Amino acid sequence: MVTLAEVAQHAGVSASTVSYVLSGKRSISANTRQRVEQSIQELGYHPNAGARALASSRSNIIALMVPLRTDMYVPVMMEIAIAVATTARNHGYDVLLLTGEEGPDAVRRVTGSGLADAMILMDVELDDERLPLLRETDRPSVLIGLPADTSGLTCVDLDFGATGALCAEHLAMLGHRDIAVIGEAPAVYERHTGFAERTLDGLRSRSRELGLRVLHRPCEGGYDAMAVTLARILDERPATTGFVVQNESAVEPLLALLRQQGRAVPEDVSVIAICPDQVATQASVRLTSVAIPAQEMGRHAVEQLIAKLDGHGEDEVALIAPELTVRASTGPAPSAS
Repeated sequence: MVTLAEVAQHAGVSASTVSYVLSGKRSISANTRQRVEQSIQELGYHPNAGARALASSRSNIIALMVPLRTDMYVPVMMEIAIAVATTARNHGYDVLLLTGEEGPDAVRRVTGSGLADAMILMDVELDDERLPLLRETDRPSVLIGLPADTSGLTCVDLDFGATGALCAEHLAMLGHRDIAVIGEAPAVYERHTGFAERTLDGLRSRSRELGLRVLHRPCEGGYDAMAVTLARILDERPATTGFVVQNESAVEPLLALLRQQGRAVPEDVSVIAICPDQVATQASVRLTSVAIPAQEMGRHAVEQLIAKLDGHGEDEVALIAPELTVRASTGPAPSAS
């Protein structure tokens, strides 16, 4: 491995000058800095992480807390995580991935040990137990998600309330009056997970304004669970002609069951999904959908965090406006055709 002394010899400067260029602790002339940086690049020098942390009081690591629960759609979570890691690397930071369900203990571990300079938290609940600790620490943090109380916090997320409202508006415009929401697994609502609760609130509120009747049923996903859920919906509301699905693992089973029952999509029933574009476009019927902007959320969270680490970031809530893409799964309600 190339040493700092070898870089200094190559650049024709002292070892301390190389150290000052790396740490930024002292002002170095532009010519000298350029010479040192060129030597670092040519020799392929990588500063020792432990020594760099001791010298700068920085680890150059961001902790990303992603509880990987069985009731969540892991591909979306990992797409966000990859966007976080890629953007962080572009800023010279590595990412420490914490996937356990430790809650406040994980926050204490990071803040108490100096494992990371800052934190990004995902899977945010409305009354998240981690938030009091975040408000108490001076370590910067960003939430990918929106709790009930955002005071003293920085958050980025899709505007799920507006997403629910947009789905209701689209179905109402097509003449649907009875709609059913096939939601996430029951445990997601029991935890009061922010994105699921806010979608439902936005959809119900807009539906009341538009005169729609809404039935919400959580679903574990998979064929058997979807069969039971669909049977309950049609038993309670046989006039249902519009479905909003916020559960990726329920999409294909729903379409299969509707085919088996002779209900054509979109001639008899319309289906909107809140899901990644890949899920919507690869379904057996190309789905009208509101996309989950996973990469944008991950990138924006890191940018907010870097601004905080550089001393000029402020607490803010950044909500990404939803976009509904019309495809083959929605059409006029049968009575409005």
